[in-house]
Amino acid sequence: MCMCPHKFKLALCLAAGLISGCKQSTSVAAQTADSPSRGRAAIRTYGCGKCHTIPGIRGANGVVGPPLQSVGRRTYIGGNFPNNPEMLTRWIMAPQKLKPKTAMPTLGLSESESRDVAAYLETLK
Repeated sequence: MCMCPHKFKLALCLAAGLISGCKQSTSVAAQTADSPSRGRAAIRTYGCGKCHTIPGIRGANGVVGPPLQSVGRRTYIGGNFPNNPEMLTRWIMAPQKLKPKTAMPTLGLSESESRDVAAYLETLK
């Protein structure tokens, strides 16, 4: 089978585009993956330490909410919900929706920020 020069160039461009697209999507995936370090920053930004004692967060000495050391080993969060990444993310994002009379306020974290905070909290074993 003979390939005309312009078809060869087109095939080469398509192949290069696919390869670079794969590399780019890997990079984007790495940037959007849950990040404990971004979670730590979000914890500071949203002032979670005003209510909770949180290991690894300077000044997080609050006593209003439960201390969060070893939260990654707990069976339940909020007293009622299984402690898994999905539920912890939902709890961080909108605790009032899950448990309307909880003392934990809805702070306005996005889903991505909530996943990052959950990723950080899960490191606290």
